Amino acid sequence: MLKGANTPVPAQQVRVELGWRAGPGVPDVDASALLLASGKVRSDADFIFYNQPSHSSGAVRHEGKTTAGGEGLDRVAVDLRRVEPEIERVVLAASADGGSFGQVPGLCIRVLDSASGAELARYDSQDATVETAFVLGELYRRQGAWKFRAVGQGYSSGLEGLATDFGITVDEPQAPAPPAPAPSFAPAPPSAPAPSPAPVVPAAPAAPPAPPAPPAPATSTAPVRLTKVTLTKDAPSVSLTKQGGTSGAMRVNLSWQMRKQFRGWTAKLRRTVATYSDLDLDLCALYELTDGRKGVVQALGNAFGALHRPPYIHLDGDDRTGGSAGENLTVNLDHKDKLRRVLIFVTIYEGARSFADLDAHVTLQPQHGAPVDFSLGECTVPSPVCALALITNTGSDLVVQREARFLIPERGVSPQRTVDYAYGWGMNWTPGRK
Repeated sequence: MLKGANTPVPAQQVRVELGWRAGPGVPDVDASALLLASGKVRSDADFIFYNQPSHSSGAVRHEGKTTAGGEGLDRVAVDLRRVEPEIERVVLAASADGGSFGQVPGLCIRVLDSASGAELARYDSQDATVETAFVLGELYRRQGAWKFRAVGQGYSSGLEGLATDFGITVDEPQAPAPPAPAPSFAPAPPSAPAPSPAPVVPAAPAAPPAPPAPPAPATSTAPVRLTKVTLTKDAPSVSLTKQGGTSGAMRVNLSWQMRKQFRGWTAKLRRTVATYSDLDLDLCALYELTDGRKGVVQALGNAFGALHRPPYIHLDGDDRTGGSAGENLTVNLDHKDKLRRVLIFVTIYEGARSFADLDAHVTLQPQHGAPVDFSLGECTVPSPVCALALITNTGSDLVVQREARFLIPERGVSPQRTVDYAYGWGMNWTPGRK
């Protein structure tokens, strides 16, 4: 499509994919969506992005990002049937972290039918320069039906500028105030003699105090925070204490998809796709409490844990697709003082022999503080188990360490036992089923 062109959207459920060519020197790119009524959001809750991944109506959901094989992809799911009647447009935008869109090659947006995967619309941006945020397209109502328009409008003020332009209240950390000037220690002049006390005069009666001003009306939602932390090989750890994320529930999400297969004969490709359609990954956690107790939270053996009693870790369920919500595990940071260390890891239960050709992304979302995310990177060894992140309570700090460590079990050794050996947990293991 050309900029400004539009096309009907016959599907009721669509997946919007933001794509680009990733590589050294290319900024990280994030997708977002804004639900607009009369050109503005109704509240900050109408802004969907990595810190606020789903709308209360269920109509729009940020599905997560993958970057592998030189291709970046970030996805937003839109259920047009659930978009509220007063919403006229769903704006589909992107922001660049660490550079401008002039440094992002192959930037495009695709609208796909969620049911069939068929491409309904595509717009390739070719004229970006200094912009750090971009409205690539929008879904809008016209005479009771939905259409997609290619927009291609850029902002040099980043995601914050784009958000505030549509009525979002942004609460970002402010730069610290400059320090006060140092006090002078010059010798003081000789003190003058104390004056005679003035005669006491009766004070005039005080005026009655003014009535207190009425309190400002409370807003429905807190201001949006755009901050995030991306862990890499060069910067693999972050302090949750410094981020203010040491209380409430912290959600750990694992999402995945298969990388595109271009090699082999057609019959082999079909067998590969059929095999990976049954791929089942399990998000797990080894824990050690401050009282010395150790254990595992996993779907195997129905050891789903508990959030408000030991181990204060709970696995939400067993997702066998990974392409949408993925698997979620929650850590209750209100009980962080009872947690010594937690190792988040993932195993392949069935459907594949290793993580090769799998593109996975991990996000740790504290209830307070910035989200922490990272990609696993490419697996080049026959590994069915990967250590994702290690959370350590040092007593004065709560630290998240990116592991992204693919492990190879010895013959006859389970993936769980392999992780135990690698990190010195020292537990006894027995076979289990789910």
